[in-house]
Amino acid sequence: MMKVATYTFDGRTQAGLIVDEEIVPLADHGVSPLSVRAILKGGAEGRAFIASASKAARPRIALDQVKLEAPVPDPQKFMALGGNYHAHVAEVQRKMPDFKVPPNQVWFNKQISCIIGPYDPIHKPVISDELDYEAEVAFVIGERCRHVKAADAARVIAGYLVCNDVSVRDWQRRSPTGTMGKSFDTHGPIGPWLTLGLAVEEVEDLEIRTWVNGEQRQQGRTRDFIFHIGEMIEELSTVFTLEPGDIFSTGTPAGVGAAMAPPGYLKVGDVVRIEIERLGVIENRVVAEPVPTFAH
Repeated sequence: MMKVATYTFDGRTQAGLIVDEEIVPLADHGVSPLSVRAILKGGAEGRAFIASASKAARPRIALDQVKLEAPVPDPQKFMALGGNYHAHVAEVQRKMPDFKVPPNQVWFNKQISCIIGPYDPIHKPVISDELDYEAEVAFVIGERCRHVKAADAARVIAGYLVCNDVSVRDWQRRSPTGTMGKSFDTHGPIGPWLTLGLAVEEVEDLEIRTWVNGEQRQQGRTRDFIFHIGEMIEELSTVFTLEPGDIFSTGTPAGVGAAMAPPGYLKVGDVVRIEIERLGVIENRVVAEPVPTFAH
């Protein structure tokens, strides 16, 4: 199992391989810095390059000396799956008795401009007080592909990461797709790195936990999925080509703020910590959205 990160050190941002408590810079011919997406686009050669970096005599940097960024800050697609845990559907039904288990996968876009790093601040929008969290496992595509069968899904997945599908509930309700409430700037924390080498079967039995200010809000396991990862890949690739670096988040377990009584929405100063077994931890503080101004 390998962990690939994007990090900033000494003013330069690039990909690196996590080895123990150090990071090995990944650079072309040891000179030109590479991005994680560029390495993934290299296919088998890129994966071999990552593996060789752990054995090569290369300079290393202490992990606590770098700033970890979003592992893939520049995907071509960032999408998430709604209503994919039995327990989450059940909590929604308690508030909305007419809500049904979706008969098919319900995907929505998160605009790539919402992506931030694993420890960057989340903005509480000026326009809403219904800011919520959703702890999720996301998978990242490693091979350009189309029409992939569920049984072949593992062949096209590069790895997995932790995602907080931050949601603005009133804006989510404004559109049938939910995209507007899922795409505010800073509402896509991912990280802390991309974990490679896990089998799909392993990923479908991981513990997910969320804390807000130290209070545990979510605790579930991915074995509660309604639709499985292979089914997701087959569904998505039926419609469009999947590209290396594309990010797909797989849904959230029970315990979201909107389902609490009264609702447990996030406020300025709150700290959201999400931990997923074997994938790591992301932690983001909620801050006030900067005073809106016309952005050139």
